[in-house]
Amino acid sequence: MKKLYLAYPRGFCAGVRRALEIVEAALIKSHDTVHVYHEIVHNDYVVNKLKSRGVVFVNNLEEVPEGGIIIFSAHGVSAAIEKQAKERSLRIIDATCPLVKKIHIRGEALIRKGYIVFIVGHHNHPEIKGTIGQLHGDAFVIENKSDVQKAVKNISPDSKVAYLTQTTLSVSETRDTINEMKKFFPDIEGDSDICYATTNRQEAVKMIAAKCDTVLIIGSSNSSNSNRLREVAENHGTRAFLINDFTEIEPKMLDKAEVIGISAGASAPDCLVHDLCEQLEKRGWPKPELLESKSEHIIFPVPEIRL
Repeated sequence: MKKLYLAYPRGFCAGVRRALEIVEAALIKSHDTVHVYHEIVHNDYVVNKLKSRGVVFVNNLEEVPEGGIIIFSAHGVSAAIEKQAKERSLRIIDATCPLVKKIHIRGEALIRKGYIVFIVGHHNHPEIKGTIGQLHGDAFVIENKSDVQKAVKNISPDSKVAYLTQTTLSVSETRDTINEMKKFFPDIEGDSDICYATTNRQEAVKMIAAKCDTVLIIGSSNSSNSNRLREVAENHGTRAFLINDFTEIEPKMLDKAEVIGISAGASAPDCLVHDLCEQLEKRGWPKPELLESKSEHIIFPVPEIRL
């Protein structure tokens, strides 16, 4: 008998909602073009919808006219980008997630106290680039457990050492990396900075993976937290697929599937989940049963937008 399970929590986190509400407020308040530095969040549907409303996404501040409006994405930016925006008299709106901003502040405080700081995360992810830039390059990035020995080889074991982490990592893999670092620095300071939303969504996927033979994750390929959800399901012995929306379902994904679980990354809107469920129902699947692992009530207030 076929079954369909819907994970909760899933989809938008408080940081993503806040960032999108900031863009919405800017669109309402300004008659000028609203520019966003990089993607506001990593989701193709969200970005394309904003483009259709006139939002211009840029990878270089030179693309923004002097005095124009620029919104920094939820991932945060480097101190150099902030400085450049001010020098060009851009009207800056900072949509950096408060939890990412908290990491910047902690990192600066640790460096002022003389700590050598390691950041566990993906080198090319905008959040890591922004964090390293906020710390003026005075930190070392470690991607995974296998990076640790190479990263620490020239550092004295007596050094004052601390770590920070990207907010969207795999909880289990990050734990392994930190435990490996503790072999070299038993007194290393730090707590995982993986955010509540990433942790909760991974726990929810673990719950449905235990009941399903197939898991579908709604999210874009460049979304770190969405990719981690797919990996979490696979690591629990369930085949899993990351798709932008229902149009990317291939016959092989449903082949021999009897129990399907559905979740979505923290930057994926719930409308895409509902569309996927409707399409599956049209193909003979029952209405989904909700599996809730934890409730969420966190809200980040939107700052006043002054243009």
